Amino acid sequence: MSIVKEEVVVLPTRKVSCTKSFDALWFCYSPVHQLQQYYRLGSLDNCSGKWSAVVDCLKLKTKRSHQVQEILETREREKTHIWTFRTPEEAASNWKDMFGHVNDAE
Repeated sequence: MSIVKEEVVVLPTRKVSCTKSFDALWFCYSPVHQLQQYYRLGSLDNCSGKWSAVVDCLKLKTKRSHQVQEILETREREKTHIWTFRTPEEAASNWKDMFGHVNDAE
């Protein structure tokens, strides 16, 4: 007689917190951030991206938990990875395209 055990993987439920979004929005209107943007880009930040993040977070808070889990999982899958993986040949070609001119005589 053999006993087969099935493992059930339970993913932790994610709680949606808007604290980071509100903090980012608050900081966006600070003189430090605005002066930094003006110095770097020559214009002030209108903080529209931060407002969008706050509104999106608040919309998520009004949905049922299973819908929130699906939305967050979909967003996680759609994120592009920070690194681009290349074969050695692709890496060599890309390096030559980007930095091959450095060794050329002027």
